[in-house]
Amino acid sequence: MSTTTTTEVDPFVHPALFYRGIRQYLDGTVPFVREGLAAGEPVAVAVPPWNMEPLRAELGESASEVRFLDMTQAGRNPGRIIPSVLCAFADLHPKGRVRIIGEPIWPDRSTTEYPACVQHEALINLAFTGRAVTILCPYDLDGLTPSILKDAELTHPVLMDGSGPRTSSDYAPERVIQDYNRPLPDPADAAAFGFDDGPLVRVRDFVAEHAVRMGLSGERLEDLRLIASELAANSLDYGGGSGTVRIWSENGQVVMDVSDAGHILDPLAGRRPVDARQRGSRGLLVTNLLSDLVRIHTHQGGTTVRVYFTVPAVQAI
Repeated sequence: MSTTTTTEVDPFVHPALFYRGIRQYLDGTVPFVREGLAAGEPVAVAVPPWNMEPLRAELGESASEVRFLDMTQAGRNPGRIIPSVLCAFADLHPKGRVRIIGEPIWPDRSTTEYPACVQHEALINLAFTGRAVTILCPYDLDGLTPSILKDAELTHPVLMDGSGPRTSSDYAPERVIQDYNRPLPDPADAAAFGFDDGPLVRVRDFVAEHAVRMGLSGERLEDLRLIASELAANSLDYGGGSGTVRIWSENGQVVMDVSDAGHILDPLAGRRPVDARQRGSRGLLVTNLLSDLVRIHTHQGGTTVRVYFTVPAVQAI
């Protein structure tokens, strides 16, 4: 059954596909891809590799017409999926409908990652309002918890399974965005540095000094330095003119956050392409594009942006 049916209100279609086992997965995704190709619609598939390879094999020669992305890499940070996966593909094809399979949530996602994942699913609906795009999101009924599957009903207006599509009576993406805007737990042992209108090099050097001790080096160290500078600049411009940066080690990752008195009102800040001259939005976009994970808590009393960088394992000689 077609999943590209539009309404008079919005041409954007965002169904969740509930599946059990690889056979149901292929029964739901392969016709979706083939229907799009037959209609001349560009198709992208961004899913984990254990689902990508069976899908590619089932499509046969048609797979060469599809853009495949490993979601465990491209979507490792859920905050980068909208700008660098979904919009990046849709923007290449501004005329006509585009189809995408996007699977950002799988059983091995951690409890730290999940709030960012479900917020991403909710924000898709805001990001693509009015656009002729269909994004099908598979959910593993056997591997995911009942609470995650319930959240899928809140973030997707259309639900699909073996019996076909149906409207979600619980659809409420704005509620999900707010419900998962939760205070972040305080670290047990963090180094902290308060900054105001002084040179940002002091923030960069503070972060780099501690990150090196925690095992970060090379390009990833420079990425963290850049993010620290961008977030501190945001604090000076939009967060009351001062802020605090903290850094610590947690579960094999270097974790850094920047807190200030600002309040982020745009839920899509940092998730859409922006003019490079708009430093505030650009800083959050850079943060999403470079980090392994980004978590944000924002309210009228202030904002904390927390980033995670995985430290590469040291190989024995």
